[in-house]
Amino acid sequence: MGKECAITGKKTISGRSIVRKGLAKKKGGIGLHVTSATKRTFKPNLQRVRVRDENGTVKRIWVSAKALKSGKVTKA
Repeated sequence: MGKECAITGKKTISGRSIVRKGLAKKKGGIGLHVTSATKRTFKPNLQRVRVRDENGTVKRIWVSAKALKSGKVTKA
């Protein structure tokens, strides 16, 4: 199983990397055309941090960088 943020629930998602060819219409071409779409994965920025639990115990969990910056986690 992939890693997931313990606070926000962010995890790896799948998507596509789109390749376009051609010259844009505003540059005098006939427009951009999609030539291929390769599957790829988008991974969250997870950090392993020591966190103080609600009853005072210290444990390590995976937390996204967004949760750390917003102050949703109190570091031990």
